[in-house]
Amino acid sequence: MKTTVRSRALFTCVLLATAFTLFSFRLVHLQVAMADEFSAEAAVKHVKKQPIFARRGAIKDIHGESLAQNEPVKKIIADASLIKDGPALANILSGPLGMPAAEIREKLARMVKSKTDGTLEPCPYIVLKDNVPEIVASDIARLVAEAKKDRIVMAHEAICYEQEFIRMYPNGELLCHVLGYVNSANKGVEGVERTMEQYLHGSDGFRFIERDRTGREIVPYRGQERDARDGCDVQLTIDMGLQNIVEKELAAAVKQFRPKNATVILMRPQTGEILAMATRPNFDLNKQQGVPEEHRRNRSITDIFEPGSTFKIVTTAGALTEKVVRPESMIFCENGYYSWCRLKDHHPYADLSVNDILVKSSNIGVAKLAIQMGDQKFYEYVRKFGFGERTGVSLPGEVPGILHPPHRWSKISITRIPMGHEVAATPLQVATAMCAIANGGRLLMPQIVSRITDDQGKVITEFPPQEVRRVASPDAARAVSSALAQVVTKKGTAYGAAVPGFDVAGKTGTAQKADEHGRMTHDKYVVSFAGYMPAENPAFVGFVMFDEAQTKRGENYGGLVAAPVFARIAEQAARYLGLTPNKLELPETSPATAKLR
Repeated sequence: MKTTVRSRALFTCVLLATAFTLFSFRLVHLQVAMADEFSAEAAVKHVKKQPIFARRGAIKDIHGESLAQNEPVKKIIADASLIKDGPALANILSGPLGMPAAEIREKLARMVKSKTDGTLEPCPYIVLKDNVPEIVASDIARLVAEAKKDRIVMAHEAICYEQEFIRMYPNGELLCHVLGYVNSANKGVEGVERTMEQYLHGSDGFRFIERDRTGREIVPYRGQERDARDGCDVQLTIDMGLQNIVEKELAAAVKQFRPKNATVILMRPQTGEILAMATRPNFDLNKQQGVPEEHRRNRSITDIFEPGSTFKIVTTAGALTEKVVRPESMIFCENGYYSWCRLKDHHPYADLSVNDILVKSSNIGVAKLAIQMGDQKFYEYVRKFGFGERTGVSLPGEVPGILHPPHRWSKISITRIPMGHEVAATPLQVATAMCAIANGGRLLMPQIVSRITDDQGKVITEFPPQEVRRVASPDAARAVSSALAQVVTKKGTAYGAAVPGFDVAGKTGTAQKADEHGRMTHDKYVVSFAGYMPAENPAFVGFVMFDEAQTKRGENYGGLVAAPVFARIAEQAARYLGLTPNKLELPETSPATAKLR
């Protein structure tokens, strides 16, 4: 009997010892050998990487006025593993989110494969809606708290809110082609938003957070974290006071003339800074759905046209710089018809001085100036003035224009290019060339960005004036400027550009457009005016262009269409800039001269 009891006790002890040994081995296996695997599984279930989004930098004008800014919004995220009654929650969220309850139910029912055993489980990260205003997110948080009381959700964290920002443009259509816009990933795709992306974007951060079984964050267990680095602010050279003037007058002119497209540019000739830039057609940066691609183009730099007579400043400046002629040198203008190259003037002239060739806009006279220079030398001056190459402005999509080398010219090209034919330029190239005359002969790179600052206002990068090269001697530039001042008088073609109290210098341009077969049309023109004010010490250069303006027959000329628009802009700009008038009355004018090219 004693042996039996002793045997049973011994068996029981051995059995218990064996069981505890097995359990110990299993415990050691789980806590030591399998520790990394289970830690990883726990991290998948309870630890999440939460993004910390960087604020995109603002874009401002030269005075600090905001042109592109960020509006804080929330991304609404659902954790289906913490939701007990998806259909009920869908009904609750449908109103605030502005979504059908059925769509929300479908999202909440989404299942994913477990990373551990491959079984299906409720999805822990479901994006219900992006770009939800913060006030709406607050309402949703209140409703979710009530849903927790009603046991519809297990925890407040069943619905999470990720901070985001949407890009807002306070001025809508104004300056749309310069500013550009961002895509759904908050990356710039056009305009300054694109070219300055590396500065504006910033760097997103993150943090790893761990939650308990109810979904609440365990703050002491918060893991690795990296703060977001906000983007830098970009300050433009644009002056919104001048931009508003330009936009208003351009809108009125487009309504009057109904052109295919139109462009106005204002620049500071001494620095190359772009003060205003507007193009039609345009679009609202805050409403991009359905906007045609044609409306998105910044035609100031993407479209080319034959500049016509505005190009004559290049020929005249080159001939004077090379000293093949002087301002008072007389050129025989063939009484209006140059037979060997079949070139006509709008009015017949016999002998004209170089000064008057520009004032009267003589095609024959300017052709003879180029002939005296010779093909190669003339070509070099056209290149010097920046035609046939990109200006380098900090805007995307700029094209170089068209300028063929001399070996590709025909026998009469030397008579056509000087008057702005057989060459194609962008509006910005013409405005930049006029700046070179206005500032004494220096070609400057057009600047649209002034400086880059961080979120503390510290200057990171500045963009000072950049001289590309000298394109005309000071004397030649002065002589051309003197002639351009006479263009806006009774002697010239641009009396419509005159501004009360100021001397204005400038040049009109009227170029026939070719049809699809390359033949010149008689009813389609590109008309323009490029000029500056005051003539002696220019505060700004302006360029105005209309493509296929709708006018009465015989009135589609730069002097009648583009020049008056410049005058209206210049008069208001003078008041805005506080310029002091230097005379009391307008110069005498003659309407007939405005029809000259």
